[in-house]
Amino acid sequence: MNEKTTAPFIDARHLGGVVYGGTWRKLDRRDEIFAPASGQKLGAIGIANAADIAKAAKGASKVQPDWAATSYDERAQILRAAAQLAEINRSEIVDWLVRESGSTTPKAHFEVAITIKALYEASAMPSQAAGQILPTGPGRLNLARRRPIGVVGVISPFNFPLYLAMRAVAPAIAVGNAVVLKPDARTSISGGIVLARLFEDAGLPAGVLSVLPGEVAAGGALCEAPEVGMIQFTGSTAAGRKVGEVAGRNLKKLSLELGGKNSFIVLDDADLDLAVKNAVWSAYLHQGQICMSAGRILVHASIADEFTRRLVKHAAKLSVGDPASGDVALGPLINQQQVDHAENIVNAAVDGGAEIAVGGTHDGLFFFPTVLTGVGSNNLAFSEEIFAPVAVITPFDTDDDAIALSNDTEYGLSAAIITPSVGRALAMADKLNVGLLHINDATVNDDVVNPFGGVGASGNGSSIGGSANWEAFTHWQWVTVKAEAPSYPL
Repeated sequence: MNEKTTAPFIDARHLGGVVYGGTWRKLDRRDEIFAPASGQKLGAIGIANAADIAKAAKGASKVQPDWAATSYDERAQILRAAAQLAEINRSEIVDWLVRESGSTTPKAHFEVAITIKALYEASAMPSQAAGQILPTGPGRLNLARRRPIGVVGVISPFNFPLYLAMRAVAPAIAVGNAVVLKPDARTSISGGIVLARLFEDAGLPAGVLSVLPGEVAAGGALCEAPEVGMIQFTGSTAAGRKVGEVAGRNLKKLSLELGGKNSFIVLDDADLDLAVKNAVWSAYLHQGQICMSAGRILVHASIADEFTRRLVKHAAKLSVGDPASGDVALGPLINQQQVDHAENIVNAAVDGGAEIAVGGTHDGLFFFPTVLTGVGSNNLAFSEEIFAPVAVITPFDTDDDAIALSNDTEYGLSAAIITPSVGRALAMADKLNVGLLHINDATVNDDVVNPFGGVGASGNGSSIGGSANWEAFTHWQWVTVKAEAPSYPL
């Protein structure tokens, strides 16, 4: 793979355009995009409508059979080339993540790193066994094999725009599908155009990946398109319910990765300094705009006061500002709507009896790290996903109380338990209704090689990542073979 050239990876040809059918196109509608931290205009991006999505889906269905028939070596090499290109252009991609999504620089570097890992993991799939030999009688071959779905629609969010798109796009392509990707319009460069460029330069055949940023109408069209056999959606539970309704009505396979109200549980024997550090990572990483963020910090009553004191001290020191201007801990929220949502919940929490121990204010889109104490189970801050840097502290008396509080939600995504008593934590783990569980770690975790998914309002019980990618992006075909057809007696 060649070294980085002086030419930008994303240039004027790509800004303002979208790619489908292997061609960069200018759409009728173009929206200006701005950095949430500075308000700086970053360019303009084409916004797809329902007709654009329909054309892309039709085109994808035409090229998909040839892509599925491509040798496993060639498919793997294209994915490896995309990973190498991401490494070569890492600095520019990081810069787009920082400016477009409000990521801090370390978070952006981490996101690029796990995206590269996702590409390499997907590149191994084409050469893996794709079926099973089933039990049978003499003279008959009985097997089940994995087949690509055809065209996969991917709808991805703004918070980890590059990775949360790539974790679906890469394995779907690896096993022979074509993909129509609709990234969030607010992060359409880092969550869409970057992927298109990586695969374009890696040699992916024209039309196998289409990237069309859009809004609700575009997502609806993707769920309606008859050529699309599956929808992989990552986003809010409210939006996921709508996607599930339309996709289900059209009998599409569905993978939903939705919101969470995740519990970070601190038992009475925990090391408080380590517990605070893990709680800060869980509650404040990327301004709390992560589905796995700790929506509740459940602390044993005997240590709650001291834990809170240390957490407040730590939160007060976290720097807030434009990530592009220097080394800051927290950047901006994505838009004013999200600021208003967080502010309304904090105000309602106070009205419901909670106290603001630190923070609770904002400057434009910069929401300062906040700690709410005295939050009971009937408080809005206890039940509502905030998606902002707000730590919600609720004390408990027994392990059973912690389990009950953690399960007191329609969500079921992630949970964490901090304790040196691993056996005690494992006993609690058996009773927690979550898809992801971390003992002595943060609620925010993804190793790429793991199945990732939630239950309840956090998803439909499906997972993607690791071995789950085969289940997600293929379907089974049962095949039997006999030397000659039998003479049935009927």
